[in-house]
Amino acid sequence: MQNNENTKMNINWFPGHMKKAERAIIEDLKQVDIVFVILDARIPGASFNPDLNEILGDKPRVIVLNRSDLADANQSAKWQKIYESKGYTVILTDAVSGKGVNRSINVVRSVLKEKILQYEQKGMKGRTLRIMVIGVPNVGKSTLINKLAKRKVATVADRPGVTRGRQWIKVGNEIELLDTPGVLWPRFESRDTGELLAITGAIKDDVLDKQTLAVTFLNRMISMYPDAIKTRYKLSDTDLVDGFTALNAAAKKRGFLISGGELDTERMASVLLDEYRGGVLGRMTLEIADESAE
Repeated sequence: MQNNENTKMNINWFPGHMKKAERAIIEDLKQVDIVFVILDARIPGASFNPDLNEILGDKPRVIVLNRSDLADANQSAKWQKIYESKGYTVILTDAVSGKGVNRSINVVRSVLKEKILQYEQKGMKGRTLRIMVIGVPNVGKSTLINKLAKRKVATVADRPGVTRGRQWIKVGNEIELLDTPGVLWPRFESRDTGELLAITGAIKDDVLDKQTLAVTFLNRMISMYPDAIKTRYKLSDTDLVDGFTALNAAAKKRGFLISGGELDTERMASVLLDEYRGGVLGRMTLEIADESAE
């Protein structure tokens, strides 16, 4: 593996099917009453597609900070405040356990109360409300939909690119959900955005150098949550000089070796990223809320 000085990520990933999915979203907007914008609570800024405001126009929307169980609760509260200050309705959910999910339907009825009243005045009481669910890949859209539907209707996998086609899902008698493929945007505004999306799994690992990504992640951890990696991988302060040193030290502590006694940093990188994404390292938010942005 190269020295840490040369391990810089350059991420610009926009498969052709994403452009097709984006066009489908624009077309399907005509059929829905409101949009759930699912964000990753660990990266609430980086997982917000900057093209959404133009794509959605004046369509009502709700920001759903999903995977809140894996995020720093204090940071989630600050991010909620920031998005609310921009005029969004915000809810926090953990789609896996279902925490906060059921509240989302009541929030929809509250946001759409004027439209629902108009329907009733036209003799359309109980008219089906249609909700589009959108977000970056691997943010938990399908898991959220399955919780709302109380049955497995959307395909779930802990990797991006699983939901490819559009699916209408009935929830009770008055709600229909439209599941959509995860969509990234053609050009990331900053290197940080691409790195954060890659670390959390929104970008497929097989298009990245996983060791470089792990070093990038460890550099963040050293500055933000050093105790978490020291405790989990039994590292010392001297191991936390930089991400490259920390990855090698962790591989040595775990006894990950290849032929000739060389450290298997590729295996360590996979373990590190899997454990972070699975919440083994604890609750942490990789994007500190900038309250001045309110």
